[in-house]
Amino acid sequence: MAIWIGFFILIFILLALDLGVFNKDPHAITAREALGWTGVWVSLSLLFSVFIFFTYQEGWVPNEGGLSGQAAVLKYLTGYLVEQSLSMDNVFVIAMIFTYFKVPKQYQHRVLFWGILGALIFRGVMIGLGVVLIKRFAWITYIFGAFLLYSAYKMLVTDEGVHPQKNPVIKWAKRYFPITKGFEEERFFVRRRHLWAATPLFITLLVVETTDIMFAFDSIPAIFAITTDPFLIFTSNIFAILGLRSLYFVLAAVIDKFRFLQYALVFILAYVGVKMLLVHHVDIPEWLSLVVIASSLSTGVLASLLIEPKQEALATMEAREEPETEEVEK
Repeated sequence: MAIWIGFFILIFILLALDLGVFNKDPHAITAREALGWTGVWVSLSLLFSVFIFFTYQEGWVPNEGGLSGQAAVLKYLTGYLVEQSLSMDNVFVIAMIFTYFKVPKQYQHRVLFWGILGALIFRGVMIGLGVVLIKRFAWITYIFGAFLLYSAYKMLVTDEGVHPQKNPVIKWAKRYFPITKGFEEERFFVRRRHLWAATPLFITLLVVETTDIMFAFDSIPAIFAITTDPFLIFTSNIFAILGLRSLYFVLAAVIDKFRFLQYALVFILAYVGVKMLLVHHVDIPEWLSLVVIASSLSTGVLASLLIEPKQEALATMEAREEPETEEVEK
């Protein structure tokens, strides 16, 4: 219990420093600043893996699976990478939401901060419930595995787009709160004629929050294919989500250029789905899962950078042919 309390205190301190010190004044996050913070969060996540090693090696937390320190670190890193990779799709959706609501750049960090704080609470509940269900009903892993395969198929064959205006939470908010026409700086609520009115920034927060909940239904079952240890699941998930805020400002402007990344995510979802279906029949080593997931992401990114889109390739060919045509005409 002391380890859990210590972890929550650590997260509280990090969040307090983030909002209360480093981002006290609203400002547009630059790419350089975002890269710096992404490096900080990744470094903290990797540094925490050292703590994971000693925690399981020395038996500081309940260890029903009898994991060694090395095995625990592999599961932690694999879970972290799974959550981080599946969050890539979330980055694109959040960018679309901010564009739809025309959220000024200086207020986007505030929405992400409170949105992800709510996501931490919801994911904690989902993880706790999932662990209890799997331990009581072992067969539920097959349901999770089948669901992940369906999610992979749906991601591959459908392109539904993003429609924030169809989110039912907007209708709920309008029913209970008057909505101001414009943004009121970084505030979510303002006082109007003795009534509290919600601002468009609050509506954006609600849409981001509910969108993350939808994505959690893919990522949470996926990590159960890696481990059912609640401490490893929760800590890897939390560090990945905390890093998502900085990662958003790095990737938001270029995510559409990684056109093969979606196929990598489809493969990762399918892989962990199959792994979950085979969990009681085939022992797939954790190092192999880590290699497969990391290789899938790398392949998706490299393919996007190296393979030229067809339209651009055609335009390049036409540009090269034009001078030759002119010479023939002369």
